[in-house]
Amino acid sequence: MNGWRASAVVCARAGLGAQTGRAAYGQRYATQLSTSSTYRSVRKHSSSIVRISKPVQEALASKGPVVALESTIITHGMPWPQNLEMALQVEDIVRQHGCVPATIALLDGHICVGLSANELERLARTGLEATKTSRRDMALVASKRLTGATTVSGTMIAAHQAGISVFVTGGIGGVHRGGESTMDVSADLTELGRTPVAVVSAGVKSILDIGRTLEYLETQGVTVATFGDSLEFPAFYTRESGFKSMVNLKTPDECAALICANKSLALNSGILIAVPVPEQDAYPDPKGLEAVIQDAIHDGARNGIHGKDITPFILDRVKKLTGGVSLATNISLVKNNAVVGSQIAAALSTMERRSCKTQSHSASLPVQKRPMVVGGTVMDITAKFDGSAPPSALLRTSSSGTVTQSLGGVGRNVAEACHRAGGNPLFISAVGGDLTGTHVLAALQKISMVGNVLDALLVAADVLCMPMELP
Repeated sequence: MNGWRASAVVCARAGLGAQTGRAAYGQRYATQLSTSSTYRSVRKHSSSIVRISKPVQEALASKGPVVALESTIITHGMPWPQNLEMALQVEDIVRQHGCVPATIALLDGHICVGLSANELERLARTGLEATKTSRRDMALVASKRLTGATTVSGTMIAAHQAGISVFVTGGIGGVHRGGESTMDVSADLTELGRTPVAVVSAGVKSILDIGRTLEYLETQGVTVATFGDSLEFPAFYTRESGFKSMVNLKTPDECAALICANKSLALNSGILIAVPVPEQDAYPDPKGLEAVIQDAIHDGARNGIHGKDITPFILDRVKKLTGGVSLATNISLVKNNAVVGSQIAAALSTMERRSCKTQSHSASLPVQKRPMVVGGTVMDITAKFDGSAPPSALLRTSSSGTVTQSLGGVGRNVAEACHRAGGNPLFISAVGGDLTGTHVLAALQKISMVGNVLDALLVAADVLCMPMELP
């Protein structure tokens, strides 16, 4: 048998006749069609949850620059009415730089990408009553039709689904101080490791453990860059943290080129572009700020604040303990990030449009690549006693029964699966140059001429059987 066990494709497994095998595959194919229809309807239903505003849709359709903006900074980062003023001003900054703003939130069961002025005001007035919405919360908030303010994580997900590559925020979450024992790590970090969106921020919030956050981002495979002339990684309220980024990017074009390369490599991970707060607006006393943060952290511990409530609590305490100076710094850095993020989005749009134009004028025809499957064809031989065989039938004796032969082999399984996935495979198989090999070739040829689901597969997938002489 070893001479002809050199290759081909499973038509019907051992114990099944050829017609039975084809019927089974036909039934399976019908099931797959039904499953595909269900999948499409699920996808259609899923896309109906995402509501993209008309200006954002038009910009994306024309490959224009779009900047995603989060909403937690509106509801949990600042009080009313400064939160609304800041949100409107940031959107205006994005527009002034030739981009379309897309503030993201969950409203009335929809993930809204791009909000109207009325929706922004509604969100700002809701304030802390809105649900901070990260990856784990999105389905729950949508199903209960709650008002959800997207975190960095939630905003990245919605932006990526909408096709937006650049997202501007104030500062990302990270590893909380004491996180080595509490395991309190923001979902923003894991999202950056698995969602290909460039996040423009003023680094990591100063209230967090910046060193461990950068270590965690490295583990997640996230490219971390500082925008400007220095490698110094900013610390939100201040321009320096004492830690370095892996690279500094001096221009929006450099940032856009990095995003393009990340897309081309299909890494499926995000990029963090850290922008230092403008020097004139940075918190003037870094050492004093650290003491304030420590006091705020202790206040949170004494009040039993934990989980997703700890960050807004500490930020609010820092604002009060600094007499509002930290809030002014926060607003300044958000606006500055909007300027830089818009410049990056505009540069990225120009690069992508140029790339599309070059591709559309290319004279080369697309080359359709076909997967090649080199695998085994075997002949399965099955012997079964019939009903008249006595229970005491012994080995090495003759008893009445049935012997059937059916094609088998792993290569055929692979070729079939590839074909059903639309791969149009080229299947190469070797068979022995003996009586069994001849029977294998004849069986394949016979099946390929029958007009049912399985046989159509064998016709569509080129089957090259190379006879092999036995020694």
